[in-house]
Amino acid sequence: MGFRCAAAAVFLLLSPMFCALAQSGSWGDQGDGTYRNPILNADYPDVDIEQAGDTYYLITSTVHYAPGMTILESKDLVNWTLVGHAIEKLDWDPAYNHDRMGEYGKGVWAGDLAYHDDKWFVYFIDHSFGLYVVTADDIRGPWSKPKLMLAKSNWTDPAAYWDEEEGQAYMICNFGRVEGDPSGENHQRVFKMSWDGMELLDEGRDIYQGPGAEAAKIYKVNGEFHIFLVEWIENDRLQLDLRGPTIYGPFERKVLLERRADLDRSTCQGALVQAGGKWWFTHQLVQHRLTGPDGRPGPTSAKSYEGRSQWLIPVVWEDGWPVLGTDADGNGVNNTVDGGVKPVDGYPIAAPQADDDFAGPKLAPQWEWNHNPRDESWSLSEREGWLRLRADVPVNEGGFWNAANTISQRTMGERGGVATARVDVSGMAPGQQAGFLHMSGQYVMFGLKVDENGVRRLVFNHDGVERVGPVVREDILYFRTGMYGSRATFSYRTDGKTWERFGPSFEVTFGRWRGDRLGFYCWNEEKPGGHIDIDWFRYLYDGPNGGFQ
Repeated sequence: MGFRCAAAAVFLLLSPMFCALAQSGSWGDQGDGTYRNPILNADYPDVDIEQAGDTYYLITSTVHYAPGMTILESKDLVNWTLVGHAIEKLDWDPAYNHDRMGEYGKGVWAGDLAYHDDKWFVYFIDHSFGLYVVTADDIRGPWSKPKLMLAKSNWTDPAAYWDEEEGQAYMICNFGRVEGDPSGENHQRVFKMSWDGMELLDEGRDIYQGPGAEAAKIYKVNGEFHIFLVEWIENDRLQLDLRGPTIYGPFERKVLLERRADLDRSTCQGALVQAGGKWWFTHQLVQHRLTGPDGRPGPTSAKSYEGRSQWLIPVVWEDGWPVLGTDADGNGVNNTVDGGVKPVDGYPIAAPQADDDFAGPKLAPQWEWNHNPRDESWSLSEREGWLRLRADVPVNEGGFWNAANTISQRTMGERGGVATARVDVSGMAPGQQAGFLHMSGQYVMFGLKVDENGVRRLVFNHDGVERVGPVVREDILYFRTGMYGSRATFSYRTDGKTWERFGPSFEVTFGRWRGDRLGFYCWNEEKPGGHIDIDWFRYLYDGPNGGFQ
């Protein structure tokens, strides 16, 4: 499928109501009782899912972005919308603050979501600092501040389990490499945990080790423990199950899922859930590709610019083992599937929020700041119905990576899309630059730069390589980015009619453990001063409620 005609796209982009239309796309809910994978075709990595009543809740890691640990909800495991975040600020170390900007790729890694004794728990590990827990009576918050349960670096992936039969709670983590072990393999360690979920009670006990082993989850089915985890074997990240009579084993090991021959990314790491009287497994496509951006065989370091999307596959049980997906090549190890009948029918097509008119009293949940924001430098109330970003001076050496209050959201899908924003630039001051951007491991900015005389000029900046354009005298600008596969462009207009391209096309990328993101930047290299006001943001993409097919 291709893009709809330009006239229709422009109409939808400028209509504040277009995102309310129930539309299917190349992924997600197809509107006929079926779904196509991915169910979340964006950078939603490291998920865990918990059911409460008839609703499913999902968490996904956010590294150095704030607020952290995104939460989504669904009635059918296919149609997901954003609820909020479990972590308001990354406040356990000053390196995450706007005056440091020092922890790229660190912060909120993979976590575990649990509901126990009428309370919500989110466990996560900061790879640099240790294991934390936050709690809430309501999934929408307020959430407690992070509590450190165990300080340790270089470990990951916590998962909690309350065994009602034993009356004992447990925590499993990837403890990483252990001193004295020449294998270099990761050790999976089980700790006893207090029943209130707030304390570890012992030093833990290793139950398994393997090459790159991580992302364990604990399940108990028909009296047997199942430890789901992943391993790197022969350039594939395999989904495993360890089955045993106790949480400490002894275990039988079985490979449940391997990369399908027609996919160039491994399929693993997710959550086992029940819906519609059946079992299901969500998994991600890992970021590593077996081909490069041009589609030809490439190094395993080639990565998907989208990040890690989420897939949903059916599960059946045979001889006490879970069977994930289907065995497409008949080699005895199963593969993911492209879609099927929805687990629960009857719910409308939905997708994570993307568009925004900034009319509410709180920032919408699709937006996250690069590190903790400088709160006094942004506002939704100073100009009602607009997001105001004030320009501060970057810290350290200056430039994009050291500038506070860059705000962004996830890019949707890999086929492409069009995002447009209306921005008032009349409040910009000398030394300031601000505008629209793509960011991940790179940054590509398109906006305005103001010289010492107050003259505003267009500027395109790709990782510090700058191209300055014509003078802009108008106060209202429309910024647009068009994405076509992994290539993107920027354009603008001032008269409401004609779009003008500026700057070269560029490759969007994965980096710092995140897929490509869309957003806004604003800073001043000289002194604090100046601001921009963002009226609205519209995003057309090929997916459910995305606006085109």
